[in-house]
Amino acid sequence: MKKISKSLVAAAFVLTACAASVFADEKGTAVMQAALDVEKPKFSKSIVHMILKDLKSGDEEVRQVMEYGRNRDDGAGNKVNDVVMLFQTPANIKDTRFLQKENHGKDDDKWIYLPALKNTRRVNTSEGSKAFVGSDASYDDMSTREIDEDDHQWQGVEEKTVGKTKYTCDKVKEVPFDKKKSQYSYRITWVDQATHVPVYTEMYDKDGKLEKTLEVPVILNYKGYTITKEAVLTNVQKKHSTSLVIQKLEVDQPIPDRVFTSNFLNTGK
Repeated sequence: MKKISKSLVAAAFVLTACAASVFADEKGTAVMQAALDVEKPKFSKSIVHMILKDLKSGDEEVRQVMEYGRNRDDGAGNKVNDVVMLFQTPANIKDTRFLQKENHGKDDDKWIYLPALKNTRRVNTSEGSKAFVGSDASYDDMSTREIDEDDHQWQGVEEKTVGKTKYTCDKVKEVPFDKKKSQYSYRITWVDQATHVPVYTEMYDKDGKLEKTLEVPVILNYKGYTITKEAVLTNVQKKHSTSLVIQKLEVDQPIPDRVFTSNFLNTGK
């Protein structure tokens, strides 16, 4: 966990204010660390519906995705996650395949197979702000940020209603230390105190305007794991949303290592 320090000042009232800020920042970091530490299954296999919706016209496109997940030790004592996504329907995206392998302390590795090109290519870090397969998520949105990449400022406890569920949350403002390495100027996240799941996030663009929201209206306890069953990412500026809804889920059934390779993307078998 990163250590947070504040400058010493002479006036007693300023010292008191600084002490409160240090406490708040340390609490914010602890809240976000707990969110990262939520136990994940060693393996997961799911059928997911990705629903793209134009909020102005109401038009929708429903995509079916087979998703494989793996939680592993990277050899240095860090738990990291890998994911493979195989798009099954509709025809315009069928057989598109994606692999992301998490790296601790550096950028994740990402590959994508595009059937029109019949080729698997690595996604460069310079493409981080680009849309992932036409969704509202960017490639950077797909990755988990390291705890020491942001200043986590605890804003207090708030009730937050997401969908039909009311959560008691810790509210945390996350400000990137390196502004050039983040597509957002800051994020505000509401973390459910009961499950440690971030249930609502606001993402602000470089001009400080709200760009996207991420909502988690449904959380499940499945075989002892806390699972996000549904998530909705909305680009409020473009008035467009992308929902991910789990239709079927299996956990802790071993998945061969070969699935989590760029070679697997070429065939999907």
